[in-house]
Amino acid sequence: MMNVDLQQERASATIDSEDFAQWWAGGKTNLEQRRSLESQFFNDPQFDDVIPASCLSYKERYEHSVARGTQFLHKLRQWFSEKQGKNNVCDLNTLQEFRFLLSGPLGTGLFQQSFPLRLHFSMFVSTLLNQGTEEQQRKWLSRAWHMDGIIGTYAQTELGHGSYIRGLETRADYDAEHEEFILNTPNLTAYKWWPGGLGQTANMVVVLGQLYVGEKHCGLQSFLVRIRDEQTHEPILGVDVGDIGPKLGANCVNNGYLGFQNVRIPRDQMLMKNAQVTSDGKFIQSGQPLLLYGTMVFVRVITVRDVMFELLQAGTIATRYSAVRRQSPIEPGKPEPQILDHLTQQAKIFPQLARGVSYRLVADWLWQFYQNVMQTLEKKDSALASDSLAELHAVSCCLKAVATQEASEGIDILRKACGGHGYMASANFDSIYGLATAAYTYEGEYTVLLLQTARFLVRQYVDSLKRKILPGSVTYLRDVSRLVWGKDLVENCVRSLEIASLEQIRLAWQCQKEQRKRGLGVEQSNNLAGRQLVAAATAHAHAFLTRTTVRELRRIVSGLKPSVAGILTQLMELFVLDTFLRQAGQVLRWNSINGRQLRQVEQRFEQLLSKLRPNAVALVDGFDFHDRVLGSTLGAYDGRVYERLMAEARRNPLNQETVNSSFYSHLQPMMRGKL
Repeated sequence: MMNVDLQQERASATIDSEDFAQWWAGGKTNLEQRRSLESQFFNDPQFDDVIPASCLSYKERYEHSVARGTQFLHKLRQWFSEKQGKNNVCDLNTLQEFRFLLSGPLGTGLFQQSFPLRLHFSMFVSTLLNQGTEEQQRKWLSRAWHMDGIIGTYAQTELGHGSYIRGLETRADYDAEHEEFILNTPNLTAYKWWPGGLGQTANMVVVLGQLYVGEKHCGLQSFLVRIRDEQTHEPILGVDVGDIGPKLGANCVNNGYLGFQNVRIPRDQMLMKNAQVTSDGKFIQSGQPLLLYGTMVFVRVITVRDVMFELLQAGTIATRYSAVRRQSPIEPGKPEPQILDHLTQQAKIFPQLARGVSYRLVADWLWQFYQNVMQTLEKKDSALASDSLAELHAVSCCLKAVATQEASEGIDILRKACGGHGYMASANFDSIYGLATAAYTYEGEYTVLLLQTARFLVRQYVDSLKRKILPGSVTYLRDVSRLVWGKDLVENCVRSLEIASLEQIRLAWQCQKEQRKRGLGVEQSNNLAGRQLVAAATAHAHAFLTRTTVRELRRIVSGLKPSVAGILTQLMELFVLDTFLRQAGQVLRWNSINGRQLRQVEQRFEQLLSKLRPNAVALVDGFDFHDRVLGSTLGAYDGRVYERLMAEARRNPLNQETVNSSFYSHLQPMMRGKL
């Protein structure tokens, strides 16, 4: 039985959700294939939850996720092998596709709090692929891809060091006599801390540690280390490993700690694609040193798509609930309207949907850029490779930082838009928010990443003054013309954001120069200019996001059905205007925009909300999230919010008995004065 309000919403929409869903999935064939795969899992009774996951203990959640995770991977591998056929080998595209099956809609539908085998594919296998030699890949990659006796993770962050990678303390000393590396954790802060799957699941890890050959320090390097016996799963002698405990979210990931005491590994278990240690103890740098951080770059690139998915999950829940919930008459004496009819509610929800669609367009561009850079690196063109890698690093840093921040904020706005019911665990905002906000910090903390982008931007600004050729992402730094307010509001807003970015970068550069004139060194000058540098990178991210969204949509729009093209154009425009308004402080600081022009933007923003209102439910239907993927009593397709809330409450283990034992053991004696 369908909620009548949702029925009416779908009947009166002017877009076809199925048309949108086909575009969103990358075509009709992809959509049908994904739905078929999801049905194989979501209709399988072995993947049903008898008890709500939120009612399980931390230990029970882990054990449940391992049991389900192994069943999931077994069934998924069978399907994937049939699909890939003889091409079922591990390359970059295959890894990305398989990873998205694990962490995208399908994986989320089965694991709302993620699961401990996720990092095996997203970081462990990708590191072998990108940093192992051909010989090492022949030995390890196939076993890792098929999980033949190997479950891996990636151990970088330590208890005392996170985003400052060069400060890591784990030590690997080369013993030339035995051709082995000896790994040690010299103190408590050197313990590896946070790797997913490390606690109880993984038996091998890629470890980042400081390499010493004799007395010579050779910098950070990656080592492949067995930490648990392949047969018994007991920790190897000298390995101290365990789980770090409950967190704000993602409580099935099994994040762990790891320490070493004189753990020896063979020389060929240093990943040697870009640096080697010969048998007699000579250190040779043979590739791009920055590629040591290639796994982090890969994760940053795909994180933009991850948080897009989480933001749109939350947006779908809030939109459907807002079409069902009736409250607060707009006119006295009239019936309570759907809260989605309130302009203030639309202003909370619709910009988040627009932002999610923008992230999708930008994430697709970023993935293609990443692939192009990786291909350039394979060609060994050192100058071109270095320039491309620097731009990729800068772009992925600022996009990852800003996207994770805005997605986290957006998800919480959407939760609050659902009132008190949004606070219920059964609404599932807690799981969605937990995953998104974790991304704000992992693989590069927000501020640290922005500072890295800022250094790149200042260098490019200086190059622009010297009339050098600039990378594509910063070509606007050459355009020093002032804003000319025209009829195209989208172009007005994008251009004003670019000008604000240029001027903020200039200000950051000037701040650095002023500190240097005072006699301070480069590092201290950068520290004191830190606020301006972060503001510059943030401004660049907003300018880049809006310009890329406009460009990418205009590139594909001619091939879309008119209704799909129409709503995407509205969403693109809403995203640009919303970004402009949210960044109004920076925009007005650096542009001559009067009150009338600002009001034009505000009025058009409100017009777009009204234009999107009739198609809001049809739009989120077009994202095609299965009810299992949303996992929400508020966001199910049928809109039976109140029935689902009550049914979920009745499933609560506390309600399986009318009187809890604590009444007899504690409450009753207290009331009778017998404590």
